[in-house]
This record gives sequence, C-alpha cells and structure tokens, in this order.
Amino acid sequence: MTGNQGNHGNHRDKTISRRRALAVTGGTVAAGGLVAAGFQSASADTADTADTADTADTTATATSTSGECMTLMTSVTEGPYYLDGALVRKDITEGKAGVPLTLRLTVVDATDGCTPVSGAAVEIWHCDAWGYYSGYTTANPGGSAPAESEEGDSANDLTYLRGYQVANANGVVKFETIFPGWYTPRTCHIHVKVHTGGEKEDGTYEGGKVNYTGQLFFADDIAEEIFTLDPYAKHTGSYTVLADDMVYDGGGAASGLLTLKAVHKKDPSKGYKGSLTLGVDPDAEDTGGGGGGGGTPPSDAPTGAPPSDAPSDSASPSASASS
Repeated sequence: MTGNQGNHGNHRDKTISRRRALAVTGGTVAAGGLVAAGFQSASADTADTADTADTADTTATATSTSGECMTLMTSVTEGPYYLDGALVRKDITEGKAGVPLTLRLTVVDATDGCTPVSGAAVEIWHCDAWGYYSGYTTANPGGSAPAESEEGDSANDLTYLRGYQVANANGVVKFETIFPGWYTPRTCHIHVKVHTGGEKEDGTYEGGKVNYTGQLFFADDIAEEIFTLDPYAKHTGSYTVLADDMVYDGGGAASGLLTLKAVHKKDPSKGYKGSLTLGVDPDAEDTGGGGGGGGTPPSDAPTGAPPSDAPSDSASPSASASS
C-alpha cells in the first residue's frame, strides 16, 4: 500500500515556516499552547508508569542534546472523532486486533527549563486497524474495508482505543495500544490532548483545562510495512503518505513524528515502541482554535452515536473539518 491519496498542498497551514523556525531556535511559548519537545528520552523504552503521578520513574529528561528546551508546533485540530469522558487506563485496546504499540510520552514545562509536569493527564484516541473509531463505527474509512465487527447501537457505546494516563513524577505516561490503521484522506496518526489542573475521579479524568491538542505521526516505511500484515491488509485503497497529509507539516519530531523502535527487527508483527516528549505551557489553555490545514473527514463520517453516558455538548463531532 504505497499509493498517495491526492495532493493536499492547498490545505497546508500557512504558518509552517514560522512554526519550524520556532522549533529550530527554541522559540517562545505562545498563548493557546505552543507545545511539545523535539527531543527524546535516553531510555524511553525501559521505564514503566502507572495511572497516577505517584509512581517513580528511573529516567528524567529536561533538556535537548543542545541543552535547550525545544518547543514544537501550535495546537492542531482535534478532528471529528473526539469523545469526552475517556477512561484512565494504560491498556486501551479492548481486544482490538493489530500490531502491538507501546507508546511512551513525557510531558515537560517548556516555560521552565523543561521540568517534568507531574500530574498532567495525557489523552489519546485513534482508529483501529481498518480505520474505524469507537463511537463512530458507521463512518466509512474509504477504500475497501470489512464492516466494523460490532453492529447495532451497542457498537457506539464502545470506547476502544481511547484513554487517559496521568503523568508520574517525571512527567511520563505509557499506553499499551495497537498500531493505528488509516482512513481517507489521512495518513496514519494518533490524536493527543494534554490536560492539567484536573483530577482522576471514578476511573475518568475530571476538570482542569486543555493545554495542548495535537497529533502523533508514523514514518511512511514503517506504516506501509505494517499495512501489509493482517488485519490491516484487509483494508485496501490509496494510503496517504506524510508528504501529502493535510495536517503533518514535515517538521519531523517537531511536528509530532514519533521515534519508533521495533520489538523484533526481523518481525514487525511483534510490535513497536514509540516515544516523544511534549513540552507544554501549563498556564496556557487551548481554546480549540488549532490549525492543521483543513481538509474533510470521510464522506459519511461521523454518523455513529456517541457513548450513551457522554456529555451531549462535547460528544458531537468537532466543527473543524480536519480529522
């Protein structure tokens, strides 16, 4: 699956050059959450983390190789598939089949020397191996894909591939999930939000504010190899590479590109470990005005009903067109 899905150059964010310049020079942290760090934990795949900030971590990273705290792009769109009320949990698969992915993210304060943000809540959500999102299981992922295995009203009460983790003392969260699939016209990606000021309550995260909304991306060669494997191979069609994606701006780690390490070098089906450091301004609030270049979601998406207990004012699709 190496075909490109159209040319989305006209959708590109016009502030890419400025964002890249900020990432290279260290920049400043702007209101609304200029976030994420373009550096990597030295042992990102050796330490674990629990649901709360009480768990100690053996590795703390606060500076880049140049000794500076490097900030990343401004927030981008949350897309049309966001649902409020995700569960606080490490394993978000809910039995979904796919290539295992261990995701390790480190949250640091980009305004204070990249000190760890203990207690920050990191929320992620992404599609399954065939391009379906929980809560929106009737949305067509494009190309030719099997029908979502769950049918009926109960399908839209599922919460697979969504969840929170609360950062430990070193700002670290860790998720067990699967490698995302794809849907037209997007490249392979994971959505992410960073929250601060709230509390874990009854298995969910409540209150506080969103400091950052963004997306995490995967190298084309790795994604395309994964998509030749089952169950991904059952979804056929034109896959959008990074260069043609409407959100990814080509900035590498400074644009959310994950560092990936294969669990087994000769067998990609064994899984990957992905990592990135997110440098946030804990005092900033993302009001939902993130960029990312426009574009449209799948032609009939999303038509599924949100989970029955989700707040009605935040369970509906985002007004933003980009997914």
